[in-house]
Amino acid sequence: MPIANLDDIQLAYDDRGSGSPAVLIHGFPFNRSLWNEQIEALSGSHRIITPDLRGFGESESSSGTATMRRMAEDVARLMDALEIENATLGGLSMGGYVVLAFYKQFPARVSGLVLADTRPQADTEEAKQGRAQQAERALAEGMATIADAMLPKLLTPETVAKRPSVVKRVRDMMMSTKPAGAAAALMGMAAREDQTELLSTINVPTLIMVGRNDAITPVQDSQNMHERISGSRLVIIENAGHVSNIEQAERFNAELGSFLDG
Repeated sequence: MPIANLDDIQLAYDDRGSGSPAVLIHGFPFNRSLWNEQIEALSGSHRIITPDLRGFGESESSSGTATMRRMAEDVARLMDALEIENATLGGLSMGGYVVLAFYKQFPARVSGLVLADTRPQADTEEAKQGRAQQAERALAEGMATIADAMLPKLLTPETVAKRPSVVKRVRDMMMSTKPAGAAAALMGMAAREDQTELLSTINVPTLIMVGRNDAITPVQDSQNMHERISGSRLVIIENAGHVSNIEQAERFNAELGSFLDG
């Protein structure tokens, strides 16, 4: 397992394949194994880099709030360590928040964007309160209650009923997350900036993907991003919820591979 030594933590990552680099950022409360199907499908023709964000997977936690800006800076430092000047940046859910924060800080380092099952707007006050309560529960009770509450929102009812291996995989990722890392990221998401106005300034090729049945970031959020990002491509993935890259990996991989080829 490769490790990058950043200012205050060690960041775990995978770096597979060769060619133009693509850095894929996982969502909450997952880790870099979220992208296993994409690595398997695409690393034969592309360089795919998948970090564990601070506090997730095998990366170290840090004290205080893990803001989206701080996580974006971690990605920039990882790129520095790998001597990558610019790359395609892709993120799913919270990973999309990190990608937008990265573009705002380091636009010259982005050659393309992939925004999957995510949105630009900040949390409502109600959502912020909900994240604070989740953070408290994670620290007091561990990840089981969060995993059980989130699971039905992450996957389609058909997947929950008929694909136990997918359900187990998603739940296992959540259960392996460190409660302190989850709590820090929850507070970071609650504090994140509204990036809606940033969208109209994006001037790199952009692929937007969303599961048709995404209950967390509905299709309308992706349609709104598509309208604001000039020249962007919107793909709605049928029979998929919030983790569309796992539920419909073949379609997701075909769209992502075509985008990276282009």
